Amino acid sequence: LEVSREIYDKMIAASRKASPLETCGLLGGKDGKVTEYYELTNADASETHYSLVPEEQFATVKDMRSKGVEMVGIWHSHPATPPRISQEDMRLAVTPDVAYVIVSLQSPDSPEIAAYEVEDGKSRPVELVIV
Repeated sequence: LEVSREIYDKMIAASRKASPLETCGLLGGKDGKVTEYYELTNADASETHYSLVPEEQFATVKDMRSKGVEMVGIWHSHPATPPRISQEDMRLAVTPDVAYVIVSLQSPDSPEIAAYEVEDGKSRPVELVIV
C-alpha cells in the first residue's frame, strides 16, 4: 500500500487530536496507491474500539466514486497499544479487498503505522510504503 507523506501525517495528526479515544476513517485510491484521505467520526467514542457512522461512510464512498477512486483502506488509531490487529479489529474486519491501517500512539513521540489484509478470519501484514 503506497501512502503519501501528507496523508500519513494527516492520519497521525487526527490520531493525536482524538487521543485518548480511537479515531477512524477511509482511504481512497487505485491499484494500491492512496490518493484520498477521509477522517470519519468514531460513533463509539471509545478508547478501545471504533465504528463508522453509516451515513458518513456512505457519503464518503459516494465521494470516492465521483472522483473515480475506490476504497483501498480503512484506518483507525490505537492510542495506547501497538499497531497490530486486535481481536476487536478482526471482528470488525468485514470489508473485503481493503487494507486495514492502524496508527499506534503507544510511543507518542514516534508513532507507528502498520497495514493488514484480513481474509477468512486471518490477518497478514501488508507492506506500507510512505512516498
